[in-house]
Amino acid sequence: MQLTNTTLLQKDIFINNQWLPAEDNGTFAVYNPADGSKVADVANATVKETEQAIAAAVEVFKTWSSTPAKTRGAILKKWYELILDNANDLALLLTTEQGKPLSEAKGEVMYGASFVEWFAEEGRRTYGETIPSPVQDKRLITIKQPIGVVAAITPWNFPVAMITRKVAPAFAAGCAVVLKPAEDTPLCALALAKLAMDAGFPAGVFNVLPTMQAAEIGQVLTTHPAIAKVSFTGSTEVGRILMKQSASTVKKLSLELGGNAPVIVFDDAKVDVAVKGTIASKYRNAGQTCVCANRILVQENIYENFMNAYKKAVKNLQVGNGVHADVEIGPLINEAAVQKVETLMDDAISKGAEVVLGGKKSNAGDLFYEPTIITHCNANMRLSNAEIFGPVSAIYVFKTDEEAIALSNATEYGLAAYFFTENVSRAWRIAEQLQYGIVGINEGIISYTEAPFGGVKQSGYGREGSRYGIEEYMTIKYMCFGDIG
Repeated sequence: MQLTNTTLLQKDIFINNQWLPAEDNGTFAVYNPADGSKVADVANATVKETEQAIAAAVEVFKTWSSTPAKTRGAILKKWYELILDNANDLALLLTTEQGKPLSEAKGEVMYGASFVEWFAEEGRRTYGETIPSPVQDKRLITIKQPIGVVAAITPWNFPVAMITRKVAPAFAAGCAVVLKPAEDTPLCALALAKLAMDAGFPAGVFNVLPTMQAAEIGQVLTTHPAIAKVSFTGSTEVGRILMKQSASTVKKLSLELGGNAPVIVFDDAKVDVAVKGTIASKYRNAGQTCVCANRILVQENIYENFMNAYKKAVKNLQVGNGVHADVEIGPLINEAAVQKVETLMDDAISKGAEVVLGGKKSNAGDLFYEPTIITHCNANMRLSNAEIFGPVSAIYVFKTDEEAIALSNATEYGLAAYFFTENVSRAWRIAEQLQYGIVGINEGIISYTEAPFGGVKQSGYGREGSRYGIEEYMTIKYMCFGDIG
């Protein structure tokens, strides 16, 4: 990995604008999933460093929270510009530690930067209200204030964008942040911290704890009385644990958890549009996103036409190391991810699924899996109820609109759903009946800074991005002025 800006490759804990080793000098290795090579040995933060980071955030919050929003926004805007200036290096770093193709990585960096730009501006729009008083001698006012010190816990599949989507609105609101990035991908987090320091963030506003001790650090972050808010993206299973732990101090939570996204292809859909959109949703990041197509429901009248085109398109996807220009499918993140896909595939085949394309590990490397299509899927298969998180298209057949809705909603999750139709009446009806926080209509890519991102049911609650995103980091204070003459 040859970075133009070599200072982006940081390996220590970042607290109070200082780079520190772990108390016990412990480290852990970060590996490139494409070839298994070691990228770096990174400091392994402990509970002691977590306490230090919280203390630094508490101290700076006293001044950062009262800093004018315009001033905070100017620092965020500088951070945004530095991210853009270093976009190629950040993308290479991302591909090296996470595995996604370089073109996708560059897209993620730009997407991540867009949150910094957006909230640099949105911080100046956290308006209060003057409420008409029910009595003559009182005036009723509300203002919005930063909630306090925030703990952010982010996943490995989007190691730039999932960070900026949380910390940018927190900074804009006036909060200080303690971030625990995923152990598989800490380098992007540390690079963002370096650029944040260069942009002029005061010491303590942004603190980053790379660690292999996720459970221990998570316990501290969710129970510490000085942490006012926890924002987590990850599995529903872990989200439940964090909810229980946070209950001890009644923290505000934002949870973006698991998904089980259906894609519905109705018989009046444009086949080329449906194929393109489904592939975009399913195979981005080798199927490792929470909004990936998990179940592809095809109406029986269009099934043959759709499948012929879909198989041809999937067969042409190029698998390999993400640094190569023509690669579209990179590796899975680690061996456990490969084993999960293989287990789900074995279960599906044992229950009647038929492999029509792929279905095994790729010869590109130990962590690569072939772009796969399986048919004859049903609700009894484990992949119908669990996130596949791999490049496997599970195909189901339905007859009626009512059946499609019932199949789509038959899950505890409710993050994203997609469907394809040319009928406007059907589009409104289906969109309103799908029990999901996000719905893509004739489109497989649905995430934009300006739009709210979040789910319902056991996919969590709270919204990130959009004008709603900053509200998650603020409280409303009501003030009653009496004795008005």
